[in-house]
Amino acid sequence: MNIGILGAGSWGTTLAEHLHQLNHSVTLWSWSKRDVENMRITGRNTVYMPEIAIPEKMVVTGDIGEATAGMDMLVIATPSQFVRSVLTRIPTGQLNSPYIVNVAKGIEKDSLLRMSEVVRDTLPQLPAARYAVLSGPSHAEEVCKRRPTTVVAASSDTETISIVIDTFMSGSFRVYASNDVTGVELGGALKNIIAIGAGICDGSRFGDNAKAALITRGLAEIRRLGVELGADPHTFAGLSGLGDLIVTTMSQLSRNRFVGQEIGKGRPVKEVLDSMSMVAEGVDTARAAYELSRKHDVEMPIIRQMYEILFNEKDPVQATQDLMTREAKNELWS
Repeated sequence: MNIGILGAGSWGTTLAEHLHQLNHSVTLWSWSKRDVENMRITGRNTVYMPEIAIPEKMVVTGDIGEATAGMDMLVIATPSQFVRSVLTRIPTGQLNSPYIVNVAKGIEKDSLLRMSEVVRDTLPQLPAARYAVLSGPSHAEEVCKRRPTTVVAASSDTETISIVIDTFMSGSFRVYASNDVTGVELGGALKNIIAIGAGICDGSRFGDNAKAALITRGLAEIRRLGVELGADPHTFAGLSGLGDLIVTTMSQLSRNRFVGQEIGKGRPVKEVLDSMSMVAEGVDTARAAYELSRKHDVEMPIIRQMYEILFNEKDPVQATQDLMTREAKNELWS
């Protein structure tokens, strides 16, 4: 299969090498001419994923037309806030109705659209049935080392799901099936916000009790908003819900947990973000999730406090106290 990967960050580079090893013809696109030239000269993505040797037969390009024309499948691996701008650059006349596999985890901060909705908005000529989202607990740093990883592919079309599974699955990369695009997208996006909160727990030394409570009640909020937006509640007990939430809140590899940890130590949000070369998706998604909760009148107290910390400079200790002193409620409520 001819596959174009849009985005040469850590995840895009890892998936490009993974798919090449599965005997697909892969073209990896980067917006950065400097990164493209560096990969061609050194044979490695020294900025985002130096562990991977770029295969000689893999095409690396800065020309988005070369990465999309005539492809059987396109993998969207750019940060979620750049998906729209990247897709609008594609010369659509050269597309032959490829399968679209999105691996970006986020919600567009201005429109409040999920990634499937952004794709539909920017590429309306492509059949909706050819869209799939691939998500789950999958740090690129482990996938590239062939460590056992399990994800879920969701699409409205069963044939598309089967093709995505056949394309990506290997002995170290297992892919499950789902027809709940909304739930899988929301689980992958919203867990990043809770991961920042978990990092704040670590940086502030709140302890394991607090972190476990944050993860549990955070999942309840994710499920609550998801159900309101039409998702299957069972999805959030799966790989793109609980699974991704566990790895992102607990792992030292998590960018979002790192952001929270540094905030918990007292560093200003802007200083933390400016010091990073990679994108922590949870920051912009926190704004979008907060606005969605207001729009749909869904109570999400953790998301609200995360928004206040990230965008209104609220003290994390005060935010935690405000959460702890809220009115008592039943644990299970809709």
